[in-house]
Amino acid sequence: MKHFLLMLVLVSSTIISAQPNSNLDIKNGSVSGRVIDAELNEPLPYVNIIIKDAANKIITGGITNNDGTFKIENIPEGNVLVSIQFVGYKTLDKSITIGKGNYKVDIGDIKLEEEATGLDEVTIVADVSTIQQKVDRKVITIGKDLQTAGANASEIMNNLPSVSVDQQSGAISLRGNQNVRVMVDGKLSNIPAEQLLKQIPSTSIKSIELITNPSAKYNPEGMSGFINIVLHKNTQIGFNGNINVGLAYDIEPKFNGSIDANYRNGKFNLYGSYSNSVSKNANYGYINRIEQEIQQNFDILNNNKSNLFKAGLDYYLNDKNTISVFTNQNIFDGWTMSNSYINYLTNPTLNETQFANANNENNSQQYNFNYKHDFNEEGHNIELEVDHNIYDGLGDTNNIFFSAQRPNFIEDTDTDRKSTTINLDYVNPLSESTKLELGLEARLFDTDIFYKSDAREQNEAEEYIPTTTSFNYARDIYSAYATYGRTIEKWSYQVGLRAETVTVDSDAFKRDLDSNEELNSVFKNDYFELYPSVFATYSPSEKNSYQFSYSRRIDRPGIGQVNPLPEWNTSLISQFGNPELRPQFTNSVEVNYTRQLEKGSITAGVFYRIIEDEIQQAILIDRADPERLILTNLNFDNTSAFGIELSSNYRPTKWWSINASFDLFSQTQKSLAESFDNGDIVLNTVEVDNMAWNVRAFNNFKVSKSLSFSAFGMYRGKNKNIQFEMSDMLMVNLGMRYSFLEDNRASFSLSYNDIFDTMYAEFNGQRPYVQQGQFNWESQQISGRLSYRFGGGKYRAKSRKQRDNDVKEGGGMF
Repeated sequence: MKHFLLMLVLVSSTIISAQPNSNLDIKNGSVSGRVIDAELNEPLPYVNIIIKDAANKIITGGITNNDGTFKIENIPEGNVLVSIQFVGYKTLDKSITIGKGNYKVDIGDIKLEEEATGLDEVTIVADVSTIQQKVDRKVITIGKDLQTAGANASEIMNNLPSVSVDQQSGAISLRGNQNVRVMVDGKLSNIPAEQLLKQIPSTSIKSIELITNPSAKYNPEGMSGFINIVLHKNTQIGFNGNINVGLAYDIEPKFNGSIDANYRNGKFNLYGSYSNSVSKNANYGYINRIEQEIQQNFDILNNNKSNLFKAGLDYYLNDKNTISVFTNQNIFDGWTMSNSYINYLTNPTLNETQFANANNENNSQQYNFNYKHDFNEEGHNIELEVDHNIYDGLGDTNNIFFSAQRPNFIEDTDTDRKSTTINLDYVNPLSESTKLELGLEARLFDTDIFYKSDAREQNEAEEYIPTTTSFNYARDIYSAYATYGRTIEKWSYQVGLRAETVTVDSDAFKRDLDSNEELNSVFKNDYFELYPSVFATYSPSEKNSYQFSYSRRIDRPGIGQVNPLPEWNTSLISQFGNPELRPQFTNSVEVNYTRQLEKGSITAGVFYRIIEDEIQQAILIDRADPERLILTNLNFDNTSAFGIELSSNYRPTKWWSINASFDLFSQTQKSLAESFDNGDIVLNTVEVDNMAWNVRAFNNFKVSKSLSFSAFGMYRGKNKNIQFEMSDMLMVNLGMRYSFLEDNRASFSLSYNDIFDTMYAEFNGQRPYVQQGQFNWESQQISGRLSYRFGGGKYRAKSRKQRDNDVKEGGGMF
């Protein structure tokens, strides 16, 4: 860590000191004037005044005073452009000449006119969502149609191409793979992804970026890449905000609500938000072992309450330096009641029932600091970011058995996790056609898990003998990257390289039940890796574009995959992690073609992956009880995967628009699976060739400026994994949206999901036993949501000045 900080300071000072002195050879020319509101005829303070040369490069600049006046000095002789820029107003440019007899130019009063819509991004929401293929990502802009499709981020994810969300666990996958990282505004969070997605209202989402082949600038983790959720940022001057409330119901009620507000003036932007989710979720299903004639039924009820708070401040020191800070605070409390019934058809005396009552609470804290310095040339900057996350979780499960030989037992788990990320990024546009990016990063990750179970009956002294296990997992990553991009006529390319050194330490300490001895297992893994990336784009015309990309990536095992403590237990199945699991590496190639149509666009793409040291699930038989299975993870040999994708947004008429996508992917999965052969347990390597495809179509019908209807259909083909073959799935949803009040400040949305009640998981399997089953959840939901936008859109200098005084005295909104 000390070496990294020293390197960071040296690079920062070198970059800054290497900048040319902008005051060399500058004559004593100046320009002055006053900026006023064209409609109110009142002065505008804190307006940006930018001086550019004939090549459109920034020479110098400043901001207006409280009375709207400004004076910019040290301007070189010659023709220059004075650009007056202010949030919410149209930019005004004036050309002047600094020279003999005209070194002190007074351009008088400059009247700025407001933008027709301002910059209130919360209100600038398109009716129809769009899909855009960029060089390294697919960007889905979330319109009012997709906002109707779901109340939160988790619910609208299934509407996106190549994305799937498990309706039971909330796990998200991209291109059929769950090795994907979820970010919000480009930042990873310590909050579990399935929990976080349910707390982000759909109305707060500006766009969702599917980064399937990230460049060397990004962390190389996640075989499928990143899903980045970009939230709206209310940048309009003054005080603005939004309120959302939603209610959904199928078997159990579900409520979510949010409020966000910000106050913005020329010097700072203060913002805060609060969102909550209170929901009960019912799940039920069964798994039958055909040959053994064993039936296992499940009935599960979750009750989750979560609260997410965010507060932040952007402070503009001047036109070249900005400091930003924010914090996220998440509080989660939930319980799960599950009943498992096991029926032995050939011997009913063995029938048993397991009741589990699990309580889980966790608190997540995120603290972020960002400093950005802009040099004189536009786009030339250096940025330092420090992000610290804390996660504290407590869980306890009470397992009660009826008509069974197994004793009752209680499990307690205490999880403490901390992570710190330090980023230093430098961007230099060497010319109009080239750009250089450099960066350093340190990621420090540490997790402590303590597990305790009294899964034993009392001994002769009538004392319980507990099982205790502590597990510590630490991973430190230090990296540096460089990317270089250039545009040559119709071609553009970017090459990059990221270097990482990684140190992994894990320590599991356990007290054995039978021998009462202490067992200690230590695992270390240090490695150095390089991750190159290449991107190329060819645009022969405005309507056609071709993209090629290559990157090398890594999948580091998650805590759940390396944690030796039981993730979950039933009478027939248990799942454990593997502390000695190594990372897997992926080389990915992707080609895309985009065609702009008169009424929309279409994008087609193919990808191919080579996966080294593949991580897959292994299915083992419990030696202590041959009827029980143990699930864990192991590393396997190299394998490959490929797929194709097709997506389009099209508007046949002014009142009808379509977003549709098709994706197909294929991968060979490997596993170790044990089975019985003449009474002996035999270990076999099993390979499963899986090819799955999905098709989605979202239709939006606009009746008027205020009223629209939507219809969504999805079909998911059969899907195989090591243990089961999943049957196909179908879902059809309907929705409507109505806007009302002045400027459509309020809106009401109503949706009815899975109207044919066809969304459930049906499966069958052959290993290690012949099995078939089905799971259902609350897919047939009716939900309504009410949104209201408050605050003023008009900038009034007098009232803003009064608010400035309030803030200086410690008052204001908060």
